Parts: sequence; structure tokens; C-alpha cells
Amino acid sequence: MSIIGALKSSSCITRYPNNPILSSSDVPYNPALVFNAGVTKFEGQYVMMFRNDYGDIGNETLLPINTTNLGLAYSKDGIHWKVQEKPCFGMENEEIIRTYDPRLTVIDGRCYLCFAVDTKHGVRGGVAVTDDFENFEILSLSAPDNRNMVLFPERIGGRYVRLERPFPVYGKGGKDSFDIWISDSPDLKYWGNTELLMGLEQVPFANDKIGPGAPPIRTSHGWLTTFHAVDIDSSRGKNGWEPFWRKRYSAGIMLLDLDNPHKIIGMCQEPLLAPEFSYETDGGFRNDVIFPGGMILEDSGEVKIYYGAADTVECLATADVNDLIRLCLPK
Repeated sequence: MSIIGALKSSSCITRYPNNPILSSSDVPYNPALVFNAGVTKFEGQYVMMFRNDYGDIGNETLLPINTTNLGLAYSKDGIHWKVQEKPCFGMENEEIIRTYDPRLTVIDGRCYLCFAVDTKHGVRGGVAVTDDFENFEILSLSAPDNRNMVLFPERIGGRYVRLERPFPVYGKGGKDSFDIWISDSPDLKYWGNTELLMGLEQVPFANDKIGPGAPPIRTSHGWLTTFHAVDIDSSRGKNGWEPFWRKRYSAGIMLLDLDNPHKIIGMCQEPLLAPEFSYETDGGFRNDVIFPGGMILEDSGEVKIYYGAADTVECLATADVNDLIRLCLPK
């Protein structure tokens, strides 16, 4: 495995100067970590669903494992957030261990939630719908092992479309080497026509795995789509609360055809966001992690990109939509 060297973020990206925009101290029910949020605009305001992990901060013997729920916050400007008094979503039965990593997409005036579910028999990806963030209807749960699902914000050719990342460990010789796939559905319940969208080997800044990031946004040139890219280096050592953490997560960006999202128009050959700032690289549960989970295109042309940092806090970066498009178009 070739080692990926130093990485830096695109020059078109601006991090919000007061990052992080949400941390555990902002949440009234005392999680240890707050990160990997889904963010959208719904009924005139910004809505964030974020992952809460519980544990003892910095204590390796009490790591926040299998103690997770999803919180809710609202905002008028997409920067300053009012966190609700209690978690808003979770699934409970004897088979389910936890639900986590929410992604939000508004389709035809309703808000859809994609989420991951750890079960006693594998990792599943779920799709639910809500109109009030209090009542959720579960529409589908995938077979193991699949997760990191995101929905396109409109039907394409009359069908719903999602990106996803299966975990074919057995078929990949028992090692990480995961890719981005695309599926469609007539009703958000039954999914099929699954095809490979992009393989790990196509991303120069990844050597371990890739997967979807935030739900795509429509532009005049195509579906602007973030993804996460992971490289591994055994020399990284501890690098967080855990006994060792050798991976680095960066965010990439690509452009998909509006009418045929199976077609990649172009992909930026360098990271959009790479871990560089202290809240991304130091003192976190897992350092050197950036995970994009929300992307909003404003009327001004500004794109807000929400991302988890160091698996510990939630952050914001912005860019001009035309600059992002240019990153993806073939030179």
C-alpha cells in the first residue's frame, strides 16, 4: 500500500473563523462528542441532526462506544444553533445496538433521514421520513453491510436515487477497500439497479476507502457531490483517545450528470478539505478526521459545507459554488 503524503485543503475553501459551530458543551444532555451532522433547510429555517456519543472524555477505558443517539438543533442563519432539550431519534429493540450518522434531504416538501444502524448481525443503512422531527416513519433498512447513504433531493427519471457504501470485506480479501455505489428506487422502500459509481483506485488521496459525504446539490453543471476519502499510515501511532488511530479522513468533491448521475462529469484530484486546523488534528477522539455531512447552496451562490472534525465537534466551511464546479470540471 502506497503512503499518501501531506494533504492540504483547496484554496477556494474558507473555514468559519469561530469553528466549531457545535460541541458537546452546547448540548444539555451531556454527550462526550457531537459530530457528523446532517444539515438542511426545511420550512424556512436551518435544521441540524447531529450524532451524540457518550463516554468519559479522554479516558481510554471508557471510550464512547455503542452509546449513541441523534440530537436536533435549529438556526436562523446556519451558523448559530439552538439545541433542543432532548435527543430526537433512535431505534430500540433487542437486535439494534445504536443508530448514528444522520443525513438530511428535503424531497417534495418532506424531510428524509438516512442513518446507520449497528445491529447484532451487521451494519445496516436506513431511510426514514419526518414532517416534524418528532415522528419518524422508517421506510427501509438495507441488508448488512451497508451505510453512508445519501439521497438526491429530487427524483431523476421518475425514481429516487441514493449513494451508498457497502462493506464487502469477504469479497475484498478481508481488508478495507470500499467504494461508492449508486442505487435507485420507485418508492424509497425497495432499492435496486445498484452499480459502482466510483472506485477507491480513482481517488489519488485515498488508499483505504471512500464513501458518500453530504447529499448532492443541484447546479447548472451537474450534481455537486462531496465524498469522504480515507488514507492509512501505520506510523501515525496513537493520534487520539484510542490506543492507536492510523487513518486520516479528508473530503473530496465531484460532479455528476444531472440526468444520469451514474456518470461522473469530473472529480477534483486533490482534497476539498483536509485536516489542518487544531480542532481537526489535535485533542479529539480520532484526530485527522474531516467528514462532510451537510451541504447547502444559498441564493447568493455561497455553499455551506458542514463537517465533523476529529470525531468530536461539528464545523462549517464555505465556498463559492462556481469555484467548486471549476474544481471538478476536466482541465
